[in-house]
Amino acid sequence: MVRRTKEEAQETRRQILEAAEKAFYERGVARTTLADIATLAGVTRGAIYWHFSNKADLVQAMLDSLREPLDDMAKASEDQDEPDPLGCMRQLLIHLFQQIALDPKVRRINEILFHKCEFTDEMCDLRRQRRAVSLDCNAHIELALRNAVNRGQLPETLDTARAAISLHAWIDGVLYQWLLAPDSFDLNKDAERWVDTGLDMLRLSPSLRN
Repeated sequence: MVRRTKEEAQETRRQILEAAEKAFYERGVARTTLADIATLAGVTRGAIYWHFSNKADLVQAMLDSLREPLDDMAKASEDQDEPDPLGCMRQLLIHLFQQIALDPKVRRINEILFHKCEFTDEMCDLRRQRRAVSLDCNAHIELALRNAVNRGQLPETLDTARAAISLHAWIDGVLYQWLLAPDSFDLNKDAERWVDTGLDMLRLSPSLRN
């Protein structure tokens, strides 16, 4: 009985997340209420509050669902014992671009984040969460870059802190542009060239040297 109840709760949570994704994509986050999501999911508002504190918590849970498949590759590039950290990062970014281009669910959630998520007053919690995630991402990128420097894959004089922010901003910029105008370039077909463009910036830019 306990197992069935737990499974039912997990199924309800999944339904809520799927309904939220659909509603946010169609209406935008600001124009979607928890009542809208409850109706679409076929549950009560109380059921939503059982699983999520507020709308910001719900959005963050939806975004968190994207991380898991990339975790192993990210950890490899950050491992000091990894012989090819830059190669791991390159494969990670190629996979990221191609996944967004080819997986409808991943594309929708990223489009919600980049183009349909307004940081209004009720979304202050989400803004704080996104800020923390962004800073954490910079730290992880810098760790991978330091490993690449130590392995002789990037210049010894690379300013890894500035380079991490620059690479992060470049990734976000490519995704922002493609999600806004996907017909303007082929993110899947040209994923390797786009990634190599970003990595060339780290190798060759004089302004990224200490």
